[in-house]
Amino acid sequence: MQTLLLNPSDVRENAQMPDVIRAVEEAFGAYQRGDTQMPAKSYIDLPEYNGDFRSMPAYMDAGDWDAAGIKWVNVHTDNIAEYDLPTVLGTMVYSDPRNAFPLALMDGTTLTRLRTGAAAAVATDHLAIEDATSLGIVGAGVQSYTQLDGIACVRDIEEVVVADVREAAVAAFVERYEDEFDVRGGSIEEAAGCDVLSTVTPVEEPIVPRDALGDHTHVNAMGADAPDKHEHDDQTLLDAKLVIDDYEQCTHSGEINVPWGEGLLGDDDIYGELGEIVTGEKAGREPGDGITLFDSTGLAIQDVATAHVVYEHADENDNGYPFELVDTRVR
Repeated sequence: MQTLLLNPSDVRENAQMPDVIRAVEEAFGAYQRGDTQMPAKSYIDLPEYNGDFRSMPAYMDAGDWDAAGIKWVNVHTDNIAEYDLPTVLGTMVYSDPRNAFPLALMDGTTLTRLRTGAAAAVATDHLAIEDATSLGIVGAGVQSYTQLDGIACVRDIEEVVVADVREAAVAAFVERYEDEFDVRGGSIEEAAGCDVLSTVTPVEEPIVPRDALGDHTHVNAMGADAPDKHEHDDQTLLDAKLVIDDYEQCTHSGEINVPWGEGLLGDDDIYGELGEIVTGEKAGREPGDGITLFDSTGLAIQDVATAHVVYEHADENDNGYPFELVDTRVR
């Protein structure tokens, strides 16, 4: 038996966004039904390097799915400037649950971007207005691209406004999509006024004012994934129909973690988890809803579901590099 080594190009080629969205939605449903095992994300804090490591294991058994894996991922905010490396790096080990054989070792950085965009797409599909045509994005880093790629799969997006303090990042984003959308750089306030808003920044002080949001804007708050991170005005969280991906993770390190720790938010302010909406236990957008907000911290089951898609397609298409990671002669 051989392990399949899959580089970034292999992951991209074998993870078409519509397939990833379906897989991630299934993962949310499986999590809600109790068909998963997902220990809490563990952190190794490295303040001397302005970074951290995170380990994210999960197992998923749902229908035709029987998949397990672990992602070793980081966030090092100085990487781009000091090392010419992405802020987020990741490696995914995808294993056969029957015997623990490592089926694939794949680029977890691309995997993370894809499943994060897919998670926003699932939330947008259930919580945004049906006729949404405009998308605002705050933060023009690598995560912004899959936000647009994913959300454009579930809504007929025509206009895109991207905001970032880095003019070069905005220019690169606009250049990438100018042949597909009416895309332009703009202010945070202009982005926030769109039908859908995705925020993908690492800030620790809110940068999106409550009064900048449209009356029916759906917000994907994707940037807060560690304690003290906070992108949105506390009043927005109080006013919105607030949906989270996981109670423990969001109260510890999601968009709500700061006001939660200060006692400004409580259980009564949370409408529910996205898995409850996916399974039909709770309604998504309803008539009369105003602002909706999805607090996403990122779940290991999303990585496993996406890795499943990548591995199955790569295996079918003879992509990747097979190699002997395990000496099967040892008994």
